[in-house]
Amino acid sequence: MTSTTRIGLVQIASPDEESPEARRERVHDMIADLPDCDLIVLPELWAPGYFAFDHYRDRAELLDGPTITGLAEIARQRETYVHAGSVIEEGDGGLLRNTTVLLDPAGQIAASYSKIHVFGYQSAEAQLLEPGTSVSVTDSPVGRTAATTCYDLRFPGLWQRISDLGATAAIVPAAWPHARLRHWQLFTSVRAVEHQLFVIACNAAGTQAGTQLGGHSRVVDPWGEVLLELDEAEQVAVCEITPSHVADVRHEFPVLADRLPNYAAL
Repeated sequence: MTSTTRIGLVQIASPDEESPEARRERVHDMIADLPDCDLIVLPELWAPGYFAFDHYRDRAELLDGPTITGLAEIARQRETYVHAGSVIEEGDGGLLRNTTVLLDPAGQIAASYSKIHVFGYQSAEAQLLEPGTSVSVTDSPVGRTAATTCYDLRFPGLWQRISDLGATAAIVPAAWPHARLRHWQLFTSVRAVEHQLFVIACNAAGTQAGTQLGGHSRVVDPWGEVLLELDEAEQVAVCEITPSHVADVRHEFPVLADRLPNYAAL
């Protein structure tokens, strides 16, 4: 019998007038409305607000800060994996990074990733945050899982690397604007197809600092089929996937096996 995995997407709005403390409490209530899931995924910088650039410093936290600690308790209570979206992580010497965290059912950090491609177009992220320097994959209910964040979707070299590391799924928290919604839909689909993996992409909703976020969180399978796509409103939803479908697709259409090891040599 083929095993399925249930993924909960929590598409969050982060209005300017709402404090991170109030938002964490509200989001915990949203998660409580989800049925049983094997993995719950949240968007990029949902607690501080991606566009709250003037507050990045005072809303930064350690990985044992209130955002991760609160979600770790939910992971323990529900005995499930939780991808916390991302936080503004305060590191050594006051360095700030945009860091994602995957929590296991014991509430422990199974993996973390600091966004490598910090965004500079009509954004102060690149001025305020240091880029990450490494990627990895880890086991989760959806398979060998890599983390990327938002703007990372536009860089095929990064995706080549996580594919080479054996990823069969990629989780993408984002604060992707509505103005480039078609790009969001395009890149989440094409990355799934070119690397024959699941793309689990959770975007922010609502308006921040006058910018409308795109929503349309989605799950795309390794054949490019969109298994779930939300609309622009704040909402939660559940999608079932079959992780073994990756192996089936790669066996039927072995494009990864035909990939050359070093295109730079051509």
